[in-house]
Amino acid sequence: MVHELAEYERAPQECHLTEEQLHQALFGGAPALFGHVAVDARDEPVGFALWFLSFSTWAGVHGIHLEDLYVRPAARRTGAGRLLLATLAAICVQRGYRRLEWHMLDWNPAAEFYRAVGAEPIPQWVPYRLDGNALAALAGQAPDPSRTPAGPHRPRADRDAATRLAAGGDERG
Repeated sequence: MVHELAEYERAPQECHLTEEQLHQALFGGAPALFGHVAVDARDEPVGFALWFLSFSTWAGVHGIHLEDLYVRPAARRTGAGRLLLATLAAICVQRGYRRLEWHMLDWNPAAEFYRAVGAEPIPQWVPYRLDGNALAALAGQAPDPSRTPAGPHRPRADRDAATRLAAGGDERG
């Protein structure tokens, strides 16, 4: 269905996801992607929601970022999309998450559906993406990873060094 979504979004050539990659992302050793599948009365999949955790530094709590919501055309207006969103909203409420957010193409007719469930666009916030050559170029400016401990639990001295570097007046950003 992910490839069906790519077709719908007029970008099939950009979707390279394999079944193995999706399985590893959802069920591997440390999954960071979560998903739900809507099925019909015959137990056939008709839609899916793929999401991951976000974090609001202002609210101090996690939220859900909905990466993709897709319902097959034949199953639209059956309640499948609403059920998927309601499931994610329930997870947010049960876990104390404050937000359920997503991005949408500006031409997507699902905007009416999203408004119908109470969602609103976020004015003044523009999504940005860094990928391809620009991503590689910026990554080339990072400190040598062989000299920096991996993971979020670096020793305090390394955190202080990173803070000094950031506060050291590097005019480029």
